[in-house]
Amino acid sequence: MHTLLSAAGRAYAGAMESEVRTVSLNTGIRVPCFVRGNLERTADDGDSPLLLLHAWSESWRSFGRLIASLPDLTIVAPDLRGHGGADKPSGGYTVSEVAEDIAAVLEALGIARANVLGSSSGGYVAQQLAVMRPDLLASLVLVGTPLSLHTRPPFADEVDALTDPISEDWVRDSLSWYRLLHTVPADYIEERVRDGLAMPASIWKESLRGYYQALPPTETGNISAPTLILWGAHDHLVPRQHQETLAGRIKGARLKIYEDTGHLVLWECPERVAEDVASFLGELSECG
Repeated sequence: MHTLLSAAGRAYAGAMESEVRTVSLNTGIRVPCFVRGNLERTADDGDSPLLLLHAWSESWRSFGRLIASLPDLTIVAPDLRGHGGADKPSGGYTVSEVAEDIAAVLEALGIARANVLGSSSGGYVAQQLAVMRPDLLASLVLVGTPLSLHTRPPFADEVDALTDPISEDWVRDSLSWYRLLHTVPADYIEERVRDGLAMPASIWKESLRGYYQALPPTETGNISAPTLILWGAHDHLVPRQHQETLAGRIKGARLKIYEDTGHLVLWECPERVAEDVASFLGELSECG
């Protein structure tokens, strides 16, 4: 099934034709997937689309401002299992299983290789995909992404205590876990609240557990894709030493530090992220 974007959704998309498709995956679930541009033409031209992987408790719509700042790129952005409008089965939330979903998205859309960008925990899934299926990655961009989530976080007890229906006040308060140094549009914050309310209590718990029970991807295999790492110097969740270690584990990885930004790099400065991503992909294209 294909669902056309609303007028507001089209504002995200830029000049190229875009739509939100409902994609059936060989992993047994269906997910909505934003697609901008002609995937067949992109493949015929020898190019790879940009695949966007959102953070825990968000949806593909969290990339709206970034998408608008990258008007010339073919873009694919799915909702991850359990999030947004994706199916919400009771299981399948390990990092490896979510990465398998993403490989299935690429297969379903006929994409042989993609430039993969992951925000926060979405970058953890991106790392896992890069380890499991290096053939699928043309490049990797990690935005505010942890080296390891293999520790039960301090807010896990709070999440484990959730019951349905999820409290809007609780979702709103949970956003305060992430310190912001830049002003973020109020409508963007409200959209993230709606993302949180779209997740049943069981999914909040299972998806978080899937992250902190997983071994760090770079401890289970190698990442060979050209990699750009973007990190905010005031990130109180992901320390600088971990980013330097992550960069050191990926041969040739480039670490770029945003001195005046916290953990939510994508929320705070999407235009700057877009500029750095476009430059990185342009350099790869020239070298290729």
